Amino acid sequence: MFRLEIADAVATLTLQRAPVNAINDEWVAGFHAQLDTLDAATGWNVLHIRSALRLFSAGADLKDMRARYATPEGRAAFQHGVRGMQKLFARIEALERPTLAEIGGAAMGGGFELALACTLRIAAADAQVGLPEVRLGLLPGAGGTQRLTRLVGRAISERLILGAETVDGAAAERLGLVQWSVPAAELPQRAAEIARRFAALPPHAVAEARACIAAALEPDADGFEREITGGAALLETAETRALVARFLDRKG
Repeated sequence: MFRLEIADAVATLTLQRAPVNAINDEWVAGFHAQLDTLDAATGWNVLHIRSALRLFSAGADLKDMRARYATPEGRAAFQHGVRGMQKLFARIEALERPTLAEIGGAAMGGGFELALACTLRIAAADAQVGLPEVRLGLLPGAGGTQRLTRLVGRAISERLILGAETVDGAAAERLGLVQWSVPAAELPQRAAEIARRFAALPPHAVAEARACIAAALEPDADGFEREITGGAALLETAETRALVARFLDRKG
């Protein structure tokens, strides 16, 4: 279901559960196992998530839905599975290192919720993305209503979720769902370039900057004070002092 490779400070996790990278309990457990491996690994600064298939992910496994939706016990099991997806996506979002979702094909429902849990998203211009669950009388419950609203605001979130609307990668960039969209033929190279560029930056500074950005969205957090304390902590590291010294020497 997964292939994990580490090179050039980038951990590339390729989704390969044919035919559509459908998400079920086994898939969630397998993804956690890959994250466990990365927790114990060194030499990577960015997690790059991509697909070996024509789709990024079609979302929840239809086989599971067919087996579960008709009985109370099955529906309870389905909700347990959704909670498991929430926990996995929260773990991805909480990683100190940045994550990049490369969306080369459709990312629907839980598949797009996975992408929303990532720090960065790049999509092929013609890739379709969306949270269409309302069309089935459901809702995007693996974090979709929360992360999409935080990302693009209530108006756009209500447009897309309540309208069960899907958009292509170019429109997704215009709406702020992804940071980049490129022609499909250019996507693998461009995504790899972005991953390497972020991976080359000082990871301790990236982690502290991400924490400050997160504080901006927390009502009870003092993000300005976090900037001061975070910056002070960075200045105490030998790496930051060496980088600043080299910069000042060049400026003479």
